[in-house]
Amino acid sequence: MTSDDNPETVEAPEEPAGLSFSDLGLDGPVLKALDDVGYETPSAIQAATIPTLLEGRDVVGLAQTGTGKTAAFALPILARLDVSQKSPQALVLAPTRELALQVCEAFEKYAAHLDDVHILPVYGGQGYGVQLSALRRGVHIIVGTPGRIMDHLDRGTLDLSELRYLVLDEADEMLKMGFAEDVETILADTPDDKQVALFSATMPAAIRRISKQYLHDPEEITVKAKTQTSANITQRYLIVSYAQKIDALTRILEVENFEGMIIFVRTKNITEELAEKLRARGYSAAAINGDVPQAQRERTVDQLKSGKLDILVATDVAARGLDVERISHVVNFDIPTDSEPYVHRIGRTGRAGRSGDAISFVTPRERGLLARIEKATRQPMTQMQLPSVDEVNTTRLTRFDDRITAALGESTRIEGFRDIIAHYVRHHDVPEVDVAAALAVVAQGDDPLLLEPEPERPSRFDRDRDRGDRGDRDRGDRRGRDWDRDGDGDRDRRDRRRAGAPMTTYRIAVGRRQRVEPRQIVGALANEGGLTRDDFGAIQIRQDFSLVELPADLPQETLERLDGTRISGRLIEIRPDRGGPSRRSHGDRDDRDDKPRRSYGDRDDRPRRSSGDRDDRGRGEASDDRKARKPRW
Repeated sequence: MTSDDNPETVEAPEEPAGLSFSDLGLDGPVLKALDDVGYETPSAIQAATIPTLLEGRDVVGLAQTGTGKTAAFALPILARLDVSQKSPQALVLAPTRELALQVCEAFEKYAAHLDDVHILPVYGGQGYGVQLSALRRGVHIIVGTPGRIMDHLDRGTLDLSELRYLVLDEADEMLKMGFAEDVETILADTPDDKQVALFSATMPAAIRRISKQYLHDPEEITVKAKTQTSANITQRYLIVSYAQKIDALTRILEVENFEGMIIFVRTKNITEELAEKLRARGYSAAAINGDVPQAQRERTVDQLKSGKLDILVATDVAARGLDVERISHVVNFDIPTDSEPYVHRIGRTGRAGRSGDAISFVTPRERGLLARIEKATRQPMTQMQLPSVDEVNTTRLTRFDDRITAALGESTRIEGFRDIIAHYVRHHDVPEVDVAAALAVVAQGDDPLLLEPEPERPSRFDRDRDRGDRGDRDRGDRRGRDWDRDGDGDRDRRDRRRAGAPMTTYRIAVGRRQRVEPRQIVGALANEGGLTRDDFGAIQIRQDFSLVELPADLPQETLERLDGTRISGRLIEIRPDRGGPSRRSHGDRDDRDDKPRRSYGDRDDRPRRSSGDRDDRGRGEASDDRKARKPRW
């Protein structure tokens, strides 16, 4: 199927006036479910997209995250679902397992009043047994990642011959992660008469080409907002040196009235370290990152939703697609290096009309990053000051007063202790106020109730910390202006090597012959094995195979999942490389093209690009080592 060269384009109004969901053509059980979740009026993307999809037309929707895209395609699908057909009728492709789970949860919520609707998430990291059992019983809607969907198709365990609806959610992200070939294969192998909806935040050339080739006469719907960030979110920033971040975060936690919070950091190592420090300070905090097993991640998110957990420390990839109503605050402990992850991060709060707060820690060297984010989002942030000792102490005294007031309200228990205190006063001749103070000491324990004023640090110390000395952990800030959005992975790999953490070189059975690129390798392995970009070292692409550096302590279950991964439709057959990362294979015949290529993890004096970006020559690798010198590890 091909579309017209000039698809019909509709610019959705920012705020649809006076529309209800029933005005869009929805009725019955779907409207009842929307009432249950408290949706009263449709968002701009929903108002423009739902009627078009109900008419049966293909759609290209251009809208930022947090605009309500999930409901825009889920509601029309549910409204026209045929529950008597047990084979899959709808397939939603999502770039990450987190987003797939979020979309699946949304479908289940909207289908609450529909009888016998079966929805299945299909993603890497989950056992095949659960997925195969559900597919045998019959599934109406599948929400999955491209890699695992392709795997089921290759195994013959997924039949899409009767598919009626196909949705590409966050299509630009799928292409950035290297899933372009898988997505096109799925599009080509599904029925020609299916309805396709493609949603993307941007419209790069590759998305435009897919739209023209696989969508039929689509209506292009664009939602133009005044800003990329929600007006319900109060955005603030704090200028603070790296060494002061923990202290600053602790003070903010004391004075801010938050319900649930997500703290974003650049690397997975810092998630565990920061969560542990917060727990030591008495906060209920947990970390999620690419190393956290999916079952544990789901338990952690459930604890956050139920209130058993108040703070989640996360990386961008791990938190993508996470939607928890309790999140009142987002803290960028490490400010992102691009506006897009910033918008994704703070979009975890202030959702569905609720208010939220976003606080970003900015080192003096990162002022340029702050300015670029403000320019891109077209919404300036307000500078805040570090809460003073007096402010923290005032908050602590207020909470202490509240605890006393609450205890006084328990009259039965108070009565029992009153006689005990009176007996002590009579026999020891001690004023009652002194006894009360002594009991407060007992209740407080060894930790002082109030902070002591701290002497100010010499200004030279702060300047030195922010110059980025080689031994300073703030080293990553020196290149903040040159980093791409994946600069956090570069710093983590440098930290890993300085700390002597071992890496192992693995061989995978795809190479230049299959036209594979580093970003495809990273996308496939990360999605199937639960890895992040931080876990990747150097990647060398040879003629018939590739060499990939991964952590030496990868669990066996992760390696088993990776062994079944496919790239460009071919099993990668991952195994440790016995020849070393820089040794040539005798089977490589092209002497000119077989020089080791620099990519993830190769240190160089020049600023480096992300694997998803193309260099000036249009090549997918981060750089070419054209002088045939041995790569430095």
